[in-house]
Amino acid sequence: MVKLQLWLLVFTGLSGAIAQTDLKGQVFVFPKESADAHVILNMNHHGPLQNFTVCLRYFTDLTRPYSLFSYATKAKDNEIHLFKDEPGVLLLVVGGKWVDFKFPENTGTSRGWKHVCASWESATGIAEVWVNGNPLPRKGLQKGYSVSNQGMIVLGQDQDSFGGGFDASQSFVGELTDVCMWDLATARDAVRAASADSQLPPSVLSWGALQYQIKGYVVLKPLLSLWH
Repeated sequence: MVKLQLWLLVFTGLSGAIAQTDLKGQVFVFPKESADAHVILNMNHHGPLQNFTVCLRYFTDLTRPYSLFSYATKAKDNEIHLFKDEPGVLLLVVGGKWVDFKFPENTGTSRGWKHVCASWESATGIAEVWVNGNPLPRKGLQKGYSVSNQGMIVLGQDQDSFGGGFDASQSFVGELTDVCMWDLATARDAVRAASADSQLPPSVLSWGALQYQIKGYVVLKPLLSLWH
């Protein structure tokens, strides 16, 4: 039965069909730079977002810019975007406006993994970014804005248009795992849950029940080792 489930999972990924499964202990491997390899995630939300928190873990040796999480609508290609602009600088974009967060690159774990959480709340415009459990100074953008729920989430590429406009020079090369999203500004709680190896109640995206579609050269593989 286990072998059958694994075979079905591999077949679904290769065929590009929408799959939903618990991906605990699994990673998306982006093996090489490309202008087409990406993963589409289905967002489970029925109205505009007034708040959000996005968390993920990633492992890469890239030093050039790359996209970690891209959410685009037909009206705005950068409705939500988490982008590594240069070593020690993460950009958080909301509704096309961005703020940068600076952190020491040596905050990675001993095995090179980084855990990032980014949150934003409309009422105050306050944005937070945490890197490996460490909060960075809070900043503000897009106070009073509402994030449309009529969009597409893409991992591995920067959407310069809805579902496309990819540039190989901004593609992610490495491994991504534990991608989750909530419709609350709960970065502190999400970081605590990650450190305790537990989960908050799923809301918009859950790694434990992820709907995804693989496009191009992306491989779903078991995690090689713990990052702690």
